[in-house]
Amino acid sequence: MTASEGLVDFHCHLDLYPDHRAAVQEAEEAGIFTLAVTTTPRAWPRNHELAQATRHVRAALGIHPQLVGERASELALWDAYLTETRYIGEVGLDAGPRFFKSFDLQKQVFEHVLRRCAEAGNKVISVHSVRAAKSALDHIEKYLPLGQGKIVLHWFTGTKAEAKRAIEMGCYFSINAAMLSSERHISMVSALPLERLLTETDGPFTKTGERPSKPSDVLIVVEALGRLHGLSSIEVVANIKANLRGLLEFT
Repeated sequence: MTASEGLVDFHCHLDLYPDHRAAVQEAEEAGIFTLAVTTTPRAWPRNHELAQATRHVRAALGIHPQLVGERASELALWDAYLTETRYIGEVGLDAGPRFFKSFDLQKQVFEHVLRRCAEAGNKVISVHSVRAAKSALDHIEKYLPLGQGKIVLHWFTGTKAEAKRAIEMGCYFSINAAMLSSERHISMVSALPLERLLTETDGPFTKTGERPSKPSDVLIVVEALGRLHGLSSIEVVANIKANLRGLLEFT
């Protein structure tokens, strides 16, 4: 058993590391449940192939909102792969200045994704919602009825009121170290119920020291959540594992 056995990285871009296969293998050997999200449907086959050979890594089928402006034509390909996985991500909305010009198209694509997931049922969806928490929650409420899928809000930076709404809608939240380095975000995270939390790195887009974060770095998040809630790391890991089981056992 490794020191990182039992950890959860519920949002990581393993295919964007210099050596995709090695990144998958490292997560597998460390015994970390890792959700390998993808940014385009074209990335799905290779991610699926490598994850299938592991016990701990799962691949998610995505169409990233920041890429919708140039990749919306791949939506038919996304549809074609949908039956191959239970995990969907990274999908969602991004109203940041760089991507706002595609926001209407993003909303159309996200609606399509949620409708298809609702029809298929039993999907677990990792959702991006930068500067778009209200719109993302509006879409989820409208197009993914309760009981027809599960939402995990990745790197959620909405308000406490938006977080409360998301909790009432049954959403989970995946928390990374960057979220816990800002007082405003710490305040929001501390208001989230422990039983709705998962850990993530969003590597390689985040850094641990001078290097890109990797799945084992979720231990930093575990320790920070422990300090926030007055729990030991062992207790936090047990909570996160129980949350993951609860998330995946719904039908």
